[in-house]
Parts: sequence; C-alpha cells; structure tokens
Amino acid sequence: MITDLKNRFLSAKSQRHNQAWLTAYDYPSARLLDETGIDLILVGDSLGMVVLGQKDTVDVTLDEMIHHLKAVRRGVSHAPVAVDLPSHTYDTPEQALASARKLMEAGADAVKLEGPLPRIIKYLVDSGIQVIGHLGMLPQHVREEGGYNRKGKSEEEALALLDAALSLQTAGCCAIVLELVESSLSEKISKDLDIPTIGIGSGLGCDGQILVTTDLLGLQPWFRPSFVKPKADLATPFQNAVKEFIRETRDGGKLQG
Repeated sequence: MITDLKNRFLSAKSQRHNQAWLTAYDYPSARLLDETGIDLILVGDSLGMVVLGQKDTVDVTLDEMIHHLKAVRRGVSHAPVAVDLPSHTYDTPEQALASARKLMEAGADAVKLEGPLPRIIKYLVDSGIQVIGHLGMLPQHVREEGGYNRKGKSEEEALALLDAALSLQTAGCCAIVLELVESSLSEKISKDLDIPTIGIGSGLGCDGQILVTTDLLGLQPWFRPSFVKPKADLATPFQNAVKEFIRETRDGGKLQG
C-alpha cells in the first residue's frame, strides 16, 4: 500500500511533473498500464458505462467497485490505485468512512469522491484515508443536471469552484480532478492550489490529465467524448481478428467435411 500520496503529489507538482492517470477495471488492463509507468490507476465508477453497459455511473454499487478493484489490485505492483466511492455511499461522514474502509481493505491506496464536501473529506482524512476530490461536472449527478455540462462559465460559478477547490485542499485532499471546467478557470485553480489538479476535458492548464482508457484507445467507437482524441483505434483490429477466426473456423469445417 502507498501511504504517502500527498507528499508524492506535492513533490510532482513542485517539480512540474504533469501526472498521467488512466482507468482500469480488470487484471490484464491494470497490469499492462502498470508496466507503462503510469502515475496512477483509477478504478472508476465509469465501469458502469464501460464494462456494464449502463447509461451512466449512478447505479454502480459498492460491491461492484470492490469486485473490479480486487481484479485491478492483482495486476498492479508499482502505480498507486485509487477507486471511486459510488453514488450514495458517502451521504454522511460515517457512511463514507464505512464505504472507504471496505475499499481500502480490497486494495485501494486512495478513494475519490465527487463534490464540494470538505466535512466528509476531513472526516476521512482524519481517519487515515487518502482522498482525491472531484469538482466541475459530477457524473453521479448527471440525471439531475440533464447532461454533461461544462462548468465555470459564469463569474459566480467560477468563484464557487475556486472556493470549493481551496476548501477541499484545506480538508486534506491529496489531489483534485477537474472535469469539464473552463480551461482558463482550471488553470487559475491549478496555480492557486498547492496540491495538483488532474484535468479531464478541462484544458492543458492542470497539473495532469486523466482519461477513461477505452476512450484513449478507441475501443468503444459508439461513444467518444468530444474532448478526447484517441491515440489508437483498437476496435477495428479487435473485430478484424474475430472475423478472421470466424472465417478460419468455418473454412476448416468445410474442408473437414
């Protein structure tokens, strides 16, 4: 277990080492990512959409997160492993701690939770849990908000996000993910904080970037966030390999007959 994430992240920021984070949900993906030297692997509740075929992350359960976390943990020897607390598993400080402890027992080095919740974060940190914050677009609230909307466009919203980021730092977060935040605002937040910001769709002014690995690799062409530029198109060779297997199998059956 890695118990000094905050110092590690503070050192990275002071050295202007932009961190690269990616998601994993299973053993082979986690092992491949770990061998690349990735800075952190997140077992994201995005598994609801990426692995389970759900429309969003809202219905992912704690048991599902634990199941996938254990698989990822088996594949990782070097990178820190963080995991999302799923929706409605941290509605109170006591519930958050009980949920977080289950995830830590399953192999997490840190937990991530969404929203401006400094009281809950401080309670977790004071209890020995390393916490990553998440501000801006909050996927667990997508149904209430009616979509994945960019944040920080108005002055009022920008000030609220900046205040929230400062409050999460004070509460003890070791890093904060900024999702779909206006790029100029995410850059200002990054400069005002001592802890690193990790952006997703929030411009290049953050202290690092995180993506869903299947988006990066082009494995799900039916869903591609507008801010992602895939580095590969693995869906095509995947299907081509399967088609070749089908042809060889069917042709072999004809030859044997």
